Order: sequence, then C-alpha cells, then structure tokens
Amino acid sequence: MVLKPDSKNPFYWSYNDKSVLLIGGSVEDNLFQIANLEAHLDLLASVGGNYVRCTMSSRDEGDVWPFLPNGDGSYELTQPNPVYWEKFERLLSLAQERGIIAQIEVWDRFDFARAPWQDNPLNPRNNHAYTAEASGLKEVIETHPGRRESAFFRSVPALENNTVLLPYQHQLVDWLLEISLKYPNVLYCMDNETNESPEWGKYWATQIKQKAGAAGKTVYVTEMWDAWDLTDPQHNATLDHPELYGFVDVSQNNHNVGLNHWKNLQSVRQRILESGQLRPMNMVKIYGANTGQYGTHRDAQERLWRAVFGGVASARFHRPPHGLGLSDIAQKHIHALRQFTDAMTITQCEPHLDLIEFRSQNEAYCIANPGVEYGVFFPEGGNVRLIIDADTPVSVRWMDIRKAAWHSEASEVQPEGGKLTLETPTLEGYWAALVQYS
Repeated sequence: MVLKPDSKNPFYWSYNDKSVLLIGGSVEDNLFQIANLEAHLDLLASVGGNYVRCTMSSRDEGDVWPFLPNGDGSYELTQPNPVYWEKFERLLSLAQERGIIAQIEVWDRFDFARAPWQDNPLNPRNNHAYTAEASGLKEVIETHPGRRESAFFRSVPALENNTVLLPYQHQLVDWLLEISLKYPNVLYCMDNETNESPEWGKYWATQIKQKAGAAGKTVYVTEMWDAWDLTDPQHNATLDHPELYGFVDVSQNNHNVGLNHWKNLQSVRQRILESGQLRPMNMVKIYGANTGQYGTHRDAQERLWRAVFGGVASARFHRPPHGLGLSDIAQKHIHALRQFTDAMTITQCEPHLDLIEFRSQNEAYCIANPGVEYGVFFPEGGNVRLIIDADTPVSVRWMDIRKAAWHSEASEVQPEGGKLTLETPTLEGYWAALVQYS
C-alpha cells in the first residue's frame, strides 16, 4: 500500500492505487491519547470517514508524555516512555486496518507555553539533562505561543544552532519515525499553526524526508501556518517550495465564511495550477461550533461542503469545543458527503462556480467534470441555473444532507438551451444535486 498524490489528478491523494477523498472528524486532535480509540475509529469508518489528525501533544488532562518518568517527578530525556509510544503505534495500526489516513503534527506549539509548559519534560525544571541557562529555555512562559517567547523553536542550525537542546529534539523525531515509517497511511505536518521562522519547519521537513529515504520510504510533508489569510506571505514557504512540501495545508482558511471562504481557497488552487507542480490541498481542521470562538455549527457544516466542492483533497471537522468533532451532526455530514462523492468520480472534477447562473452570494457552489457530471451544493436551499452546454437529457438526484440520505430516485430532466434549472426540494436546509449524463 502506498499513499501518494494521485497520478490522474495530483490535487487528490491515491491510496493503495485508488484515488481517494479524505473526510474525517474526531473528538480529539491527539487521538492516540483517548481511552476509547478503537470504538471512535469504528464510528468514523461506519459513516464513511477515513481521515484523522494526530498532534503529538500531551497537554490535556490524563495525557502521558513521550519521555520516561523518573521516580522524583522528573523525566529521563534519553529514554522513551513505552506507554506513550505504544498508544501512538496503536492508533496507526488501528487506522491502517480501517483504511484511515493519519495526518501527524510533529510539534504542537501549545505544549511549549503557559500551563502545559510547566508539565513538559523538555522544560529545564522537569529534567536533569540541562539547565535553563545551558539550554536557553525559560522555565516559565506566560504568553500565548504566538508571541514567540520560547527558544525551543529556534534551535535549528540556521537559527540559533542550540547544540544542547537539538539532540533531544532529534531523539523525539527519531522515536516517532521508528514507528510511523512502518505504516503507509501517514502524512506529516511539521507544526500546529506556527508563526515561527520558515527555517524551523524546513529543517524538520528535510530531516524527516531524508530519514524516510534512507529507510527506502517516500513520505509527504507540509507546514501549517498561523495566518488566517491564505495570501499572507507566511504561506509562501510551502506554496513556493513543492520540492520540499508535497502538499499544502489550508486549514486556517476556515476562519473565513461564505463566498470569501470559497474565493480564498480558489486563490491558492490557482497559484498551485500556475506553478505547474500540482499538489493536494489538505484541510485537517474545519472550525465552527456554537460552543467555540471561530464560527457556528452552520459555519462548520457549510465549510465542509464548500471546501470539498472547492477542490480540497481532505476535510476534517475540528475537535470540540471549536469544531463539530464526530458529533451526531458531523456524522450526518460525513455520511452524506461520502455517499454523494461515491456516486460520482470527484477526483476527476474541478471547482466550477462559473457554471452557475442567477446565484446569490452564498447560494450554491459547483464542482464538475463538464460534459460528464456536476455536483451543486446549496447551504440553505435555493434556485439556480446550471450551464451544461448541451440539450441531452441528464439525470438529477438530490442528497438530503441533514438526513444523510438520497431524497428520491434520480429523475431524467431535459435541459433547455444548454442550461438546467435546479431548485432544491425544500427552500431551506442543506442540499446537494448530482447531475450526470447517462
């Protein structure tokens, strides 16, 4: 089994020689640390999900750290904690058995500031390997990690070349790769929404690819930048370097809503097209929940479909409270989307907002293989006209997304003047129309 960009359309992934769309949702980001992991993966797979996020994080209550604890409350930085790494391998193994792809985030900056930093084994106060003075690491960091107060993320040779700290960082990555390189269902992201120097991510991406190559493996890596605006120069480090970063993470676009959400994603897609080196665009976290700060339940539901119809290779609901996770609502949308995309060859389609006439700003979105099939998503009912440039009869089938079920059997419809009027079965609710030539 091999995971790689699809040879027919490198905007998507191929796994086990089959083109695949990755869809997911989960209760946690560091999923290997939860108690009911197997049942959670079973639930995800049962609704058509095949994609999870795996931050190598230990900051939540009850989590274990990757280093072996000593009896005095400190940690031994040269010895792995078998409990942590067994949990990690179990996730990858269970996911592989279910055809689920795990996107790893090697460094999660929120483990290295504020309260989690007080418990982190790499804090000088929690180990006997180095002091604060020798390592340059502060024992207390009270600011948000975005303030870049930690020297942890400046250790690489192109920055501060911290020869005291760097060997222990390498040790962590080596332990990770000893396990992960045994599994084909893994993608690698260097950081969780970083705003550090591009040299930091570049160093670890290069290290991981080189170590994989030495083991006879090919892996795909990316970086997740903090900037919500995908046109921000931060994103240039991945967009301008396809030779290093084999895919692009566009998760931060999910701070946008409506038509802007679509347009910003298309700006990145167009930039990749113009580069001539096509790569998947992954969306490992879709924000939005009434309990969170980054949009509502409705925003998350719209973002999932708008992203997939906008051409992403992967889409996953972020964990609660800032996302829908694998809640009942999330399950419905994942199941509906999987049924819909299984009924078409979405990996041969492209975003085509230009094929919809008489649409209001956020009324409908289209992905299509013109002349073959069209998918049209309506966030809140609607009535638009689809340009299909032929008067040959087509079949039209409606997905009732809230019920995760087809509304009725496909019906044959006669276009007029190469255009087809689409009106949702009800004037509210989430709907998707599948239009196909026989």
